[in-house]
Amino acid sequence: TGQIYMPFVNWGLFVMIVLAVVLFRSSSNLAAAYGIAVTLDMTITTVLTFFVIRYGWGYPLALCVAATGFFFAVDILFFSSNLLKLLQGGWFPLLIGGAIFTLMMTWKRGRELLGDKLREDSINLQDFLASVQANPPMRVDGTAVFLCAEAGVVPNALLHNLKHNKVLHRQNLFVTVQYHETPWIGLDQRLQVRSLGGDFWQVAVNYGFKNELDLPGALRLMHGRGCELDSMRTSYFLSRDVVVPTFGEGMAPWRQRLFAQMHHNASGVAAFLHLPSNAVVELGSKVEI
Repeated sequence: TGQIYMPFVNWGLFVMIVLAVVLFRSSSNLAAAYGIAVTLDMTITTVLTFFVIRYGWGYPLALCVAATGFFFAVDILFFSSNLLKLLQGGWFPLLIGGAIFTLMMTWKRGRELLGDKLREDSINLQDFLASVQANPPMRVDGTAVFLCAEAGVVPNALLHNLKHNKVLHRQNLFVTVQYHETPWIGLDQRLQVRSLGGDFWQVAVNYGFKNELDLPGALRLMHGRGCELDSMRTSYFLSRDVVVPTFGEGMAPWRQRLFAQMHHNASGVAAFLHLPSNAVVELGSKVEI
């Protein structure tokens, strides 16, 4: 309980372990790498324990320092002694940890820059709908579901759909998927629905981190709320942003290029949310960070 199985991560760890054993050839050659890995893990665990009991549980600072200070000193001594074998194989776990840390921080910072850029260029949804209703385009039968990273803004997919197809569906749902730090969220709390008028709806779909993601299944709960969805006449519009690195101040150029490649290789939203492949429309745009 309390664990999440991620097949890709587990198989990736398996491949890396096999490669490490093959490269080092014997357990004695792995001893230096193993020692640094274990002692560094012990040190990190002690530091995290301090932050949990201090900022998570709210215990007094003196008590937190007393509870973790002794273990931290012992861990640092063990780690320092193992650093003497840095050139004999101890560099290996530090290299792996540094590479993973770089990828994680690049992804985190890149997502922040991407989000800031999208918010900077975004249009307020209520103002946009008011202008659309004042000068309505042609409406076609069916339901369009637009996935939005943030509620209250116009998704790029809607703008591109209007620009190229010059039509709106009879019903339009602006859906934001929200993930919570609780394992399970029941069906009675799955949807938060708000009518925007004119057959436009703002929908928030809530998932716990152990809930199975199924967006079409969640939207079927709209039944009886004034918006009836027919799965055969529902289309899902996704914004596929292509990141273009620039010489800005957000990140170093090499990190921008790394994030652009990571963003390009990221798994698609359609498969992640179990959207029917024959009902998905992706509309792309370039975003400079």
